[in-house]
Amino acid sequence: MATLVTMPKLGLTMTEGTVSKWYKAEGERVEQGEILLEVSTDKITNEVEAPAGGVVRKILVEQGGSAGVTAPIAIIAEENEDIGVLLSESGAEVPESTAEPKAEAKPEKSRELNVEAGRGFIKASPAAKKYARDNGVDLSMVKGTGPEGRIVEKDVYAYLQDNRAKKVSPVAAKVAKEFGVDLESIDKESRIMKDDVLAAARKTTAAAEDRRVAPSGMRRVIAERMSQSWHTAPMVTLNIEVDASQLKSFRASLKDACEAHGAKLSFNDIIIKICAKALMEYPMVNASFDGEEIILHGNANVGLAVALDGGLIVPNVKAAQTKSLLEIAAETDQLVEKAKNNRLTKDEISGGTFTVTNLGMFGITTFTPIINQPESAILGVNAMVDRPVVVNGEVVVRPIMNLSLTIDHRMIDGADGAKFLARVKEIMENPVLLLL
Repeated sequence: MATLVTMPKLGLTMTEGTVSKWYKAEGERVEQGEILLEVSTDKITNEVEAPAGGVVRKILVEQGGSAGVTAPIAIIAEENEDIGVLLSESGAEVPESTAEPKAEAKPEKSRELNVEAGRGFIKASPAAKKYARDNGVDLSMVKGTGPEGRIVEKDVYAYLQDNRAKKVSPVAAKVAKEFGVDLESIDKESRIMKDDVLAAARKTTAAAEDRRVAPSGMRRVIAERMSQSWHTAPMVTLNIEVDASQLKSFRASLKDACEAHGAKLSFNDIIIKICAKALMEYPMVNASFDGEEIILHGNANVGLAVALDGGLIVPNVKAAQTKSLLEIAAETDQLVEKAKNNRLTKDEISGGTFTVTNLGMFGITTFTPIINQPESAILGVNAMVDRPVVVNGEVVVRPIMNLSLTIDHRMIDGADGAKFLARVKEIMENPVLLLL
């Protein structure tokens, strides 16, 4: 049965989307649930699955084109199926004969594993997908032994066993495939990791020609928004040191209780809650500027920057000032999981009023975060580093962490930004203040 593919509504506020990439061309076969195209808005890119199986008989919105929500963008049908009625309904030009496939249509590709640049549809059983996800395995690296090359659970298990025997991490195996690195050429007794593969790739490509890689839809959105932010807001970054001793103890005292309720309490979760409290006390830091008026937001919708393979995305916890640490931990767990699986909606990344970005896990001790427009500030969280400090006249070792606050100087004066940052420091060094 012929199926009309429409522009999906990725969030309550979405009215239009852009087709940033088609994974199938006209005349190619697609299976139900296979990734058919990539849709982008001004803030997010999402992969869209085919609603039905068949041949992509007609693409109504070309790559780079836009369409309103629910507007027709393609038709899927069998090769000899009449699609004249759907073409007419979609407003597209109806050819003399729609019963025959297009003469110039590409021949149907093999129905075996189809992966493009590490993405696309992979025929695998649900059990195999879950087992691969739980063990961090890229299914494009696994050879299927099921019917028509379908990957089954035992194939993923065999892949893991093989890599463990070779002492190769799944990520290293994926990177080796992308860069064409022979793992046997890496002389290392311990487990081969991603950095080992990248080092080998640099050696083999030292004299090679430059490569040109088209940026993903997400990277284009990031580039546009970062350029907009840099040219729009006069930014100033303020830095302050925080003694994280009490913060670490506070998290340790609550970690088991949160896990008992199915949530993992991270430092980010606590920092989101602390910032939400401080934002209610300093409303200008929780504001945005539309060019005419300053908007003082009633809720602290605190975003958390999540790093992905192809870029960065910032889902936010709505009204964080009203939520408990347990609720924030559970919500951020869900948002991060959805971000890594490209399942965030536009609503989940829209409406943010303040952003937290953490590079501490990479050992960064200070940096200059760029404001996520139209917000007025962003907090950069750095690594906790054990350092000797003087406390009550004695030298002791304490975990010291820098906070880097970038402010939009159109709305926030340096003194006001410093007061907000000092308040965040005060609560971090005495987290029990969250109870007040």
